[in-house]
Amino acid sequence: MKVSRYGEWVVALMIAGLVHAQSAKTQQPAQISDRERLIGGKSSDIPQRKGMLIYTRDGHMSVQLMYPKSANNQSNQYVLDGYEASFGSYDLDEAKHTLTHHVQGSNTRDLLVGKDLPRVYEFTADWKLVIRSAHTDEHWSVTWEHY
Repeated sequence: MKVSRYGEWVVALMIAGLVHAQSAKTQQPAQISDRERLIGGKSSDIPQRKGMLIYTRDGHMSVQLMYPKSANNQSNQYVLDGYEASFGSYDLDEAKHTLTHHVQGSNTRDLLVGKDLPRVYEFTADWKLVIRSAHTDEHWSVTWEHY
């Protein structure tokens, strides 16, 4: 009788240990490439703007940002009436943590169409994607949440 109960306890503990190990595995992100981590994305909850950044596995990208009404009159070379958008393809260098957007279309038309826009990227510990210009004279960054 004691051996039987002991065996039951061992089996129960083994099952509990396996369940715990399996749940720990599913909670930690798997080791995946930066290319896979880029797929999907949305702007962080920053009250100044809302948008979406999309990277596809086959090398296409699209970005849209809309600034709030209080900033609708904001315009610069990339933002027209509080809105900016572009699409095209991208190249990724995981070793250097750089992206290059090859713009095929933009709401600013000739300003960006046909241009290559180098970007530096990093992933935060909580899987947010931070992108900034690779040009040292441009001082901006955008943080995106993965979804």
